[in-house]
Amino acid sequence: MSAWLPDETTLHIGDASQHGPDVFALLRDRTANQTAQVTAAGAAWLAGATAYPRSTLAQWEAHPTSPAVLPCGSAFDVVNVPTLFGRRMLEHLWADGPGSGPVATHRGRMLLFASPGTAQRLPSLLDWEEWGGGLEPRAAADPRERDGGEAKVPPLLCHGTGDAVTVPPLTCTSTTPGPRWVVAPDTRGPWLPGPDVLLWACVRVTRATHPSADRHPIFPHADQDANVYDVSRRR
Repeated sequence: MSAWLPDETTLHIGDASQHGPDVFALLRDRTANQTAQVTAAGAAWLAGATAYPRSTLAQWEAHPTSPAVLPCGSAFDVVNVPTLFGRRMLEHLWADGPGSGPVATHRGRMLLFASPGTAQRLPSLLDWEEWGGGLEPRAAADPRERDGGEAKVPPLLCHGTGDAVTVPPLTCTSTTPGPRWVVAPDTRGPWLPGPDVLLWACVRVTRATHPSADRHPIFPHADQDANVYDVSRRR
């Protein structure tokens, strides 16, 4: 991830920059923890999720250390998971998988930015593959505590069309209270995982935490009594 630097892809907001601090200059001077620093292109992408991106950038320019509320469903969906479970998901995504999109933390939860449509499809996939949790909130953080001893994915809060999420300030550090970026957006078109990738990560974490889950296939077994036809003989 690159630090905030001015580039030709930055949305210009015209005269609005004269009425407050230069947010690009403020962020350009911050070098600590570059992975968690939003770039100019990343800010443009976030602002593009709103109906009025120039006004959003003007607000950030006036209040660069304040969180913002952005709508989901158009530029991104957000999958909201318990922090511990989310960190384990990130470990698998980066160590064994394709990586992740932007990620933030807020109020003891981790927000994984995903491709539009994920909020609707991921819960359905988890239920279809029989990995859905349905646990009480107090037990959601520990995937080992399951009814009947079966490993399940803790309940996920999936934010899609019609929902909105609080995103961290453009400028924040590890000591900044409130939401913070773990992986900040740094391009105008960041790669976003889809429901299949996040399903894979959820299952990997659950299996690693609960060894008996290895006996639980990600796809259900075929019906042994079902008729099997040789479709290769069709003409």
